[in-house]
Amino acid sequence: QFVESGGGLVQPGGSLRLSCAASGFSLDYYAIAWFRQAPGKEREGVSCINSNGGSTDYVSSVKGRFTISVDKPKNTVYLQMNSLEPEDAAVYYCAANLLRSSCSGYVYRSHEHAYWGQGTQVTVSS
Repeated sequence: QFVESGGGLVQPGGSLRLSCAASGFSLDYYAIAWFRQAPGKEREGVSCINSNGGSTDYVSSVKGRFTISVDKPKNTVYLQMNSLEPEDAAVYYCAANLLRSSCSGYVYRSHEHAYWGQGTQVTVSS
């Protein structure tokens, strides 16, 4: 299972760094994705990275503002979020794609992912 952390309250234009630590399994072989879900909205994909960091993907709404990275020795994936906007407010989750090991042409289908964590809340407000 993943354990997400790093969320909090930040003003528009601010930054946060989310962490996603894998417990009980290795990140090898999987693509790891960040998802988010705002109140009253469906869960949506945000970003993806493969286990060696060589393949990444970002949805258009976060491209240029968010950066995903992986620390294999720590079995942890990070999401650096800059220039945060109120629309970025949500609970952020990470999960492993059991069917993919690459993020090339990635499609964020929740049902293909496992080891969901409890999520971490991101609030963007002045």
